[in-house]
Amino acid sequence: MWRNPSHPDRPLHAIVQPAGTALFTAIRDALSGDGPAVLPLSPGHHEPALDALRPTHVNGVPGPGGAGVPGDVAIVIATSGSTGPPKGVMLSAEALRACAAASIRRVGAAKGDRWLCCLPVSHVSGLQVLVRALLSESEPIIHPAFDPHAVLGSGAHHVSLVPTQLHRLVEMGADLSVFRTIVLGGAAPGPGLVERATALGARVVTTYGSSETSGGCVYDGRPLDNVDLKIGADGLIRISGPVLFSGYRFAEPPAPLDGGWFVTSDLGELNDGRLRVLGRADDVINTGGEKVVAGVVTAVLRDHPGVADAAVIGLPDAEWGERVTAVVVPADPDTPVTLPQLRAFCRDRLAPYAAPRDLRLVERLPLLPNGKTDLMRLRAGT
Repeated sequence: MWRNPSHPDRPLHAIVQPAGTALFTAIRDALSGDGPAVLPLSPGHHEPALDALRPTHVNGVPGPGGAGVPGDVAIVIATSGSTGPPKGVMLSAEALRACAAASIRRVGAAKGDRWLCCLPVSHVSGLQVLVRALLSESEPIIHPAFDPHAVLGSGAHHVSLVPTQLHRLVEMGADLSVFRTIVLGGAAPGPGLVERATALGARVVTTYGSSETSGGCVYDGRPLDNVDLKIGADGLIRISGPVLFSGYRFAEPPAPLDGGWFVTSDLGELNDGRLRVLGRADDVINTGGEKVVAGVVTAVLRDHPGVADAAVIGLPDAEWGERVTAVVVPADPDTPVTLPQLRAFCRDRLAPYAAPRDLRLVERLPLLPNGKTDLMRLRAGT
Protein backbone atom coordinates (compact mmCIF):
# COMPACT_ATOMS: atom_id res chain seq x y z
CA MET A 1 0.00 0.00 0.00
CA TRP A 2 1.30 3.49 -0.85
CA ARG A 3 0.02 6.15 1.49
CA ASN A 4 2.89 8.64 2.02
CA PRO A 5 2.06 11.71 -0.08
CA SER A 6 5.34 13.53 0.45
CA HIS A 7 7.90 11.14 -1.05
CA PRO A 8 8.19 10.02 -4.70
CA ASP A 9 8.46 6.38 -3.72
CA ARG A 10 5.44 4.85 -5.42
CA PRO A 11 6.33 3.02 -8.64
CA LEU A 12 4.78 4.38 -11.82
CA HIS A 13 3.88 1.71 -14.37
CA ALA A 14 3.27 2.80 -17.95
CA ILE A 15 0.75 0.50 -19.58
CA VAL A 16 0.91 0.74 -23.36
CA GLN A 17 -2.08 -1.17 -24.66
CA PRO A 18 -5.67 -0.61 -25.80
CA ALA A 19 -8.36 -0.41 -23.15
CA GLY A 20 -9.35 -3.79 -21.81
CA THR A 21 -9.76 -5.93 -18.72
CA ALA A 22 -6.05 -5.91 -17.79
CA LEU A 23 -5.85 -2.13 -17.91
CA PHE A 24 -9.07 -1.78 -15.93
CA THR A 25 -7.68 -4.10 -13.23
CA ALA A 26 -4.46 -2.07 -13.03
CA ILE A 27 -6.43 1.18 -12.65
CA ARG A 28 -8.68 -0.38 -10.00
CA ASP A 29 -5.63 -1.50 -8.00
CA ALA A 30 -3.98 1.91 -8.39
CA LEU A 31 -7.08 3.62 -6.98
CA SER A 32 -7.37 1.19 -4.07
CA GLY A 33 -3.66 1.46 -3.22
CA ASP A 34 -3.11 -2.24 -3.83
CA GLY A 35 -0.97 -1.63 -6.91
CA PRO A 36 1.47 0.87 -8.38
CA ALA A 37 0.45 4.16 -9.93
CA VAL A 38 -0.52 3.86 -13.58
CA LEU A 39 0.37 5.90 -16.66
CA PRO A 40 -2.05 4.65 -19.36
CA LEU A 41 -0.79 5.20 -22.92
CA SER A 42 -2.25 4.30 -26.30
CA PRO A 43 -0.12 2.27 -28.70
CA GLY A 44 1.30 4.41 -31.47
CA HIS A 45 1.18 7.63 -29.44
CA HIS A 46 3.34 6.69 -26.47
CA GLU A 47 6.99 7.42 -27.24
CA PRO A 48 6.99 11.19 -26.47
CA ALA A 49 5.21 10.55 -23.16
CA LEU A 50 7.66 7.81 -22.15
CA ASP A 51 10.60 10.10 -22.89
CA ALA A 52 9.14 13.05 -20.99
CA LEU A 53 7.54 11.29 -18.02
CA ARG A 54 10.06 8.49 -17.31
CA PRO A 55 7.94 5.81 -15.60
CA THR A 56 9.64 3.19 -13.48
CA HIS A 57 8.20 0.36 -15.59
CA VAL A 58 6.78 -0.07 -19.11
CA ASN A 59 4.36 -2.98 -19.51
CA GLY A 60 5.80 -4.53 -16.38
CA VAL A 61 9.46 -4.22 -17.41
CA PRO A 62 11.72 -1.83 -15.42
CA GLY A 63 12.79 1.15 -17.50
CA PRO A 64 16.10 3.06 -17.37
CA GLY A 65 16.07 6.39 -15.56
CA GLY A 66 12.55 5.91 -14.21
CA ALA A 67 11.28 7.77 -11.17
CA GLY A 68 8.38 7.15 -8.82
CA VAL A 69 5.54 9.45 -7.85
CA PRO A 70 4.29 10.78 -4.49
CA GLY A 71 2.37 8.21 -2.50
CA ASP A 72 -1.03 9.84 -2.98
CA VAL A 73 -0.79 9.82 -6.79
CA ALA A 74 -2.73 6.97 -8.38
CA ILE A 75 -2.87 7.92 -12.06
CA VAL A 76 -0.72 10.08 -14.32
CA ILE A 77 -2.36 11.35 -17.51
CA ALA A 78 -0.13 12.56 -20.34
CA THR A 79 -1.39 15.72 -22.00
CA SER A 80 -1.71 15.73 -25.78
CA GLY A 81 1.59 17.57 -26.25
CA SER A 82 0.05 19.70 -29.01
CA THR A 83 2.04 22.76 -27.89
CA GLY A 84 5.22 21.02 -26.69
CA PRO A 85 6.41 17.91 -24.85
CA PRO A 86 3.63 16.05 -22.99
CA LYS A 87 3.05 17.05 -19.38
CA GLY A 88 2.16 14.48 -16.77
CA VAL A 89 -0.97 15.41 -14.81
CA MET A 90 -0.81 13.63 -11.45
CA LEU A 91 -4.21 12.61 -10.05
CA SER A 92 -5.02 11.17 -6.65
CA ALA A 93 -7.61 8.47 -6.08
CA GLU A 94 -9.53 10.93 -3.93
CA ALA A 95 -9.76 13.52 -6.71
CA LEU A 96 -10.84 10.96 -9.31
CA ARG A 97 -13.47 9.49 -7.00
CA ALA A 98 -14.78 12.94 -6.06
CA CYS A 99 -15.32 13.83 -9.72
CA ALA A 100 -16.85 10.46 -10.60
CA ALA A 101 -19.19 10.45 -7.61
CA ALA A 102 -20.41 13.98 -8.38
CA SER A 103 -20.92 12.98 -12.03
CA ILE A 104 -22.98 9.95 -11.04
CA ARG A 105 -25.16 12.08 -8.80
CA ARG A 106 -25.67 14.76 -11.45
CA VAL A 107 -26.80 12.37 -14.18
CA GLY A 108 -28.85 10.29 -11.77
CA ALA A 109 -27.07 7.00 -12.43
CA ALA A 110 -27.94 4.10 -10.13
CA LYS A 111 -25.82 1.44 -8.50
CA GLY A 112 -25.32 -1.40 -10.94
CA ASP A 113 -25.78 0.80 -14.02
CA ARG A 114 -23.32 -0.13 -16.75
CA TRP A 115 -20.99 2.41 -18.34
CA LEU A 116 -19.56 2.10 -21.83
CA CYS A 117 -15.95 3.15 -22.39
CA CYS A 118 -15.24 3.73 -26.09
CA LEU A 119 -12.73 6.54 -25.54
CA PRO A 120 -8.98 6.11 -25.02
CA VAL A 121 -8.21 5.49 -21.34
CA SER A 122 -5.00 7.45 -21.92
CA HIS A 123 -7.28 10.52 -21.82
CA VAL A 124 -9.08 11.52 -18.67
CA SER A 125 -12.51 11.24 -20.31
CA GLY A 126 -12.01 7.54 -20.93
CA LEU A 127 -10.40 7.00 -17.55
CA GLN A 128 -13.35 8.58 -15.76
CA VAL A 129 -15.77 6.13 -17.37
CA LEU A 130 -13.89 3.32 -15.62
CA VAL A 131 -13.90 5.19 -12.30
CA ARG A 132 -17.66 5.73 -12.56
CA ALA A 133 -18.11 2.01 -13.19
CA LEU A 134 -16.05 1.21 -10.09
CA LEU A 135 -18.17 3.52 -7.95
CA SER A 136 -21.33 2.09 -9.51
CA GLU A 137 -20.15 -1.40 -8.52
CA SER A 138 -20.63 -2.59 -12.08
CA GLU A 139 -18.40 -4.12 -14.72
CA PRO A 140 -17.57 -1.55 -17.41
CA ILE A 141 -18.21 -2.34 -21.05
CA ILE A 142 -14.93 -1.58 -22.81
CA HIS A 143 -14.51 -1.12 -26.56
CA PRO A 144 -10.91 -0.71 -27.75
CA ALA A 145 -12.11 1.59 -30.54
CA PHE A 146 -15.26 3.43 -31.55
CA ASP A 147 -17.62 1.40 -33.71
CA PRO A 148 -21.09 2.97 -34.05
CA HIS A 149 -22.95 -0.32 -34.39
CA ALA A 150 -21.12 -1.89 -31.46
CA VAL A 151 -21.82 1.18 -29.34
CA LEU A 152 -25.53 1.07 -30.09
CA GLY A 153 -25.70 -2.63 -29.32
CA SER A 154 -23.56 -2.50 -26.18
CA GLY A 155 -26.43 -2.63 -23.69
CA ALA A 156 -24.83 0.14 -21.64
CA HIS A 157 -26.96 2.55 -19.61
CA HIS A 158 -24.53 5.47 -19.92
CA VAL A 159 -21.77 6.41 -22.35
CA SER A 160 -19.19 9.18 -22.73
CA LEU A 161 -18.60 10.49 -26.25
CA VAL A 162 -16.78 13.29 -28.02
CA PRO A 163 -18.76 15.37 -30.56
CA THR A 164 -17.29 13.56 -33.57
CA GLN A 165 -18.59 10.24 -32.27
CA LEU A 166 -22.04 11.63 -31.50
CA HIS A 167 -22.14 13.23 -34.95
CA ARG A 168 -21.59 9.82 -36.57
CA LEU A 169 -24.43 8.30 -34.57
CA VAL A 170 -26.73 11.18 -35.47
CA GLU A 171 -25.85 10.89 -39.18
CA MET A 172 -26.95 7.23 -38.98
CA GLY A 173 -30.32 8.32 -37.62
CA ALA A 174 -29.73 5.93 -34.72
CA ASP A 175 -32.18 5.43 -31.86
CA LEU A 176 -30.25 7.17 -29.11
CA SER A 177 -32.86 6.47 -26.45
CA VAL A 178 -30.98 3.20 -25.83
CA PHE A 179 -28.78 5.24 -23.46
CA ARG A 180 -30.08 6.91 -20.32
CA THR A 181 -27.29 9.48 -20.59
CA ILE A 182 -24.76 10.56 -23.19
CA VAL A 183 -21.99 12.51 -21.45
CA LEU A 184 -20.53 14.73 -24.15
CA GLY A 185 -17.13 16.37 -23.75
CA GLY A 186 -13.67 16.88 -25.19
CA ALA A 187 -14.70 19.80 -27.42
CA ALA A 188 -17.61 22.12 -28.06
CA PRO A 189 -20.41 20.40 -30.03
CA GLY A 190 -21.08 21.67 -33.51
CA PRO A 191 -24.18 23.71 -34.31
CA GLY A 192 -27.40 21.79 -33.89
CA LEU A 193 -25.69 18.55 -32.87
CA VAL A 194 -27.24 18.32 -29.40
CA GLU A 195 -30.66 19.27 -30.76
CA ARG A 196 -30.47 16.62 -33.50
CA ALA A 197 -29.38 14.01 -30.97
CA THR A 198 -32.23 14.99 -28.66
CA ALA A 199 -34.69 14.55 -31.53
CA LEU A 200 -33.37 10.97 -31.85
CA GLY A 201 -34.17 10.28 -28.20
CA ALA A 202 -30.86 11.19 -26.59
CA ARG A 203 -30.42 12.75 -23.20
CA VAL A 204 -27.18 14.68 -23.74
CA VAL A 205 -25.21 16.29 -20.91
CA THR A 206 -22.44 18.61 -22.12
CA THR A 207 -19.32 18.84 -19.97
CA TYR A 208 -16.34 21.10 -19.43
CA GLY A 209 -13.14 20.20 -17.65
CA SER A 210 -9.61 18.98 -18.18
CA SER A 211 -7.11 16.44 -16.97
CA GLU A 212 -6.24 18.86 -14.17
CA THR A 213 -9.83 18.69 -12.87
CA SER A 214 -10.08 14.89 -13.09
CA GLY A 215 -12.22 15.29 -16.20
CA GLY A 216 -15.48 17.12 -16.77
CA CYS A 217 -16.50 19.00 -13.64
CA VAL A 218 -19.02 21.43 -15.17
CA TYR A 219 -22.20 19.86 -16.57
CA ASP A 220 -24.48 21.89 -18.85
CA GLY A 221 -22.70 25.01 -17.62
CA ARG A 222 -23.21 24.26 -13.90
CA PRO A 223 -20.38 23.05 -11.64
CA LEU A 224 -20.68 19.65 -10.02
CA ASP A 225 -21.21 19.36 -6.27
CA ASN A 226 -18.37 20.90 -4.23
CA VAL A 227 -16.79 22.45 -7.35
CA ASP A 228 -16.51 26.25 -7.48
CA LEU A 229 -16.01 28.51 -10.49
CA LYS A 230 -14.94 32.09 -10.94
CA ILE A 231 -13.59 34.29 -13.71
CA GLY A 232 -10.42 36.22 -12.95
CA ALA A 233 -9.68 39.80 -13.95
CA ASP A 234 -7.72 38.31 -16.86
CA GLY A 235 -10.89 36.59 -18.10
CA LEU A 236 -9.54 33.11 -17.38
CA ILE A 237 -11.73 30.42 -15.85
CA ARG A 238 -10.66 29.35 -12.36
CA ILE A 239 -11.75 26.11 -10.68
CA SER A 240 -11.48 24.87 -7.11
CA GLY A 241 -12.68 21.81 -5.24
CA PRO A 242 -11.71 18.23 -4.38
CA VAL A 243 -11.41 17.27 -8.05
CA LEU A 244 -8.14 19.15 -8.60
CA PHE A 245 -4.93 17.41 -9.57
CA SER A 246 -1.88 16.99 -7.34
CA GLY A 247 0.52 18.72 -9.74
CA TYR A 248 2.57 18.19 -12.88
CA ARG A 249 5.25 15.54 -12.95
CA PHE A 250 8.79 16.99 -12.81
CA ALA A 251 7.42 20.56 -12.67
CA GLU A 252 8.40 23.32 -10.23
CA PRO A 253 6.15 24.42 -8.68
CA PRO A 254 4.23 21.16 -9.15
CA ALA A 255 0.80 22.78 -9.56
CA PRO A 256 -0.20 26.20 -10.99
CA LEU A 257 -2.67 27.02 -8.23
CA ASP A 258 -3.63 30.52 -7.16
CA GLY A 259 -4.85 30.38 -3.57
CA GLY A 260 -6.30 26.91 -4.12
CA TRP A 261 -7.78 27.79 -7.52
CA PHE A 262 -6.59 26.11 -10.70
CA VAL A 263 -6.12 28.77 -13.37
CA THR A 264 -7.18 27.28 -16.70
CA SER A 265 -6.06 28.45 -20.14
CA ASP A 266 -9.67 29.10 -21.15
CA LEU A 267 -11.53 32.39 -21.32
CA GLY A 268 -15.09 32.38 -20.04
CA GLU A 269 -17.97 34.25 -18.53
CA LEU A 270 -20.56 33.45 -15.86
CA ASN A 271 -24.19 34.38 -16.34
CA ASP A 272 -26.42 33.57 -13.35
CA GLY A 273 -23.91 30.95 -12.30
CA ARG A 274 -23.84 29.26 -15.71
CA LEU A 275 -20.47 29.03 -17.43
CA ARG A 276 -19.94 29.96 -21.06
CA VAL A 277 -16.53 29.01 -22.45
CA LEU A 278 -15.32 31.58 -24.97
CA GLY A 279 -12.13 29.86 -26.09
CA ARG A 280 -8.50 29.32 -25.17
CA ALA A 281 -6.44 32.31 -24.16
CA ASP A 282 -3.57 31.10 -26.34
CA ASP A 283 -5.97 31.16 -29.30
CA VAL A 284 -6.41 34.92 -29.05
CA ILE A 285 -5.53 36.50 -32.40
CA ASN A 286 -3.86 39.91 -32.43
CA THR A 287 -4.91 41.64 -35.62
CA GLY A 288 -4.34 45.32 -36.35
CA GLY A 289 -3.91 46.07 -32.65
CA GLU A 290 -7.19 44.36 -31.71
CA LYS A 291 -7.60 41.06 -29.86
CA VAL A 292 -9.95 38.46 -31.30
CA VAL A 293 -11.00 35.35 -29.37
CA ALA A 294 -10.89 32.60 -31.97
CA GLY A 295 -13.50 30.51 -30.15
CA VAL A 296 -16.08 33.30 -30.31
CA VAL A 297 -15.63 33.69 -34.07
CA THR A 298 -15.77 29.91 -34.51
CA ALA A 299 -19.11 29.74 -32.68
CA VAL A 300 -20.58 32.39 -35.01
CA LEU A 301 -19.31 30.70 -38.16
CA ARG A 302 -20.78 27.36 -37.10
CA ASP A 303 -24.21 29.00 -37.06
CA HIS A 304 -23.99 29.78 -40.78
CA PRO A 305 -26.25 27.40 -42.75
CA GLY A 306 -23.49 26.79 -45.29
CA VAL A 307 -21.00 25.64 -42.65
CA ALA A 308 -20.87 22.05 -41.40
CA ASP A 309 -17.89 22.70 -39.13
CA ALA A 310 -15.30 25.41 -38.65
CA ALA A 311 -12.18 26.49 -36.84
CA VAL A 312 -10.50 29.89 -36.67
CA ILE A 313 -6.77 30.50 -36.55
CA GLY A 314 -4.43 33.47 -36.77
CA LEU A 315 -1.83 33.40 -39.55
CA PRO A 316 1.11 35.79 -39.96
CA ASP A 317 0.33 38.88 -42.00
CA ALA A 318 2.67 41.76 -42.90
CA GLU A 319 -0.07 44.39 -42.57
CA TRP A 320 -2.25 43.11 -39.73
CA GLY A 321 0.28 41.17 -37.66
CA GLU A 322 -2.10 38.21 -37.79
CA ARG A 323 -5.03 37.75 -40.10
CA VAL A 324 -8.19 36.05 -38.91
CA THR A 325 -8.49 32.90 -41.01
CA ALA A 326 -11.56 30.67 -41.17
CA VAL A 327 -11.06 26.98 -41.91
CA VAL A 328 -14.45 25.66 -42.98
CA VAL A 329 -16.02 22.33 -43.82
CA PRO A 330 -18.83 23.34 -46.22
CA ALA A 331 -22.29 21.94 -45.67
CA ASP A 332 -22.59 21.43 -49.45
CA PRO A 333 -19.22 20.85 -51.15
CA ASP A 334 -20.80 21.54 -54.56
CA THR A 335 -21.78 25.08 -53.57
CA PRO A 336 -19.35 26.03 -50.80
CA VAL A 337 -19.76 29.15 -48.75
CA THR A 338 -17.63 32.13 -49.82
CA LEU A 339 -15.56 34.59 -47.81
CA PRO A 340 -17.89 37.55 -48.64
CA GLN A 341 -20.86 35.49 -47.44
CA LEU A 342 -19.11 34.70 -44.15
CA ARG A 343 -18.07 38.32 -43.60
CA ALA A 344 -21.62 39.50 -44.27
CA PHE A 345 -22.93 36.91 -41.79
CA CYS A 346 -20.49 38.18 -39.17
CA ARG A 347 -21.33 41.85 -39.71
CA ASP A 348 -24.17 42.04 -37.16
CA ARG A 349 -22.67 39.44 -34.81
CA LEU A 350 -19.04 40.46 -34.36
CA ALA A 351 -16.86 43.53 -34.30
CA PRO A 352 -15.62 44.37 -37.83
CA TYR A 353 -12.02 43.44 -37.04
CA ALA A 354 -13.10 39.96 -35.89
CA ALA A 355 -14.61 38.92 -39.22
CA PRO A 356 -12.42 36.49 -41.18
CA ARG A 357 -10.08 38.00 -43.76
CA ASP A 358 -9.17 34.67 -45.28
CA LEU A 359 -11.00 31.38 -45.95
CA ARG A 360 -9.72 27.84 -46.38
CA LEU A 361 -12.14 25.07 -47.39
CA VAL A 362 -11.41 21.52 -46.20
CA GLU A 363 -13.21 18.18 -46.31
CA ARG A 364 -12.78 17.68 -42.56
CA LEU A 365 -10.97 19.26 -39.63
CA PRO A 366 -7.94 17.37 -38.28
CA LEU A 367 -8.54 16.07 -34.77
CA LEU A 368 -6.36 15.20 -31.82
CA PRO A 369 -6.95 11.80 -30.18
CA ASN A 370 -9.12 13.50 -27.53
CA GLY A 371 -11.53 14.84 -30.16
CA LYS A 372 -10.37 18.46 -30.16
CA THR A 373 -9.42 20.27 -33.35
CA ASP A 374 -5.70 20.01 -34.08
CA LEU A 375 -4.94 23.71 -34.43
CA MET A 376 -1.19 23.09 -34.81
CA ARG A 377 -1.83 21.13 -38.01
CA LEU A 378 -4.19 23.80 -39.28
CA ARG A 379 -1.61 26.53 -38.71
CA ALA A 380 0.99 24.38 -40.44
CA GLY A 381 -1.36 23.90 -43.39
CA THR A 382 -1.35 20.10 -43.12
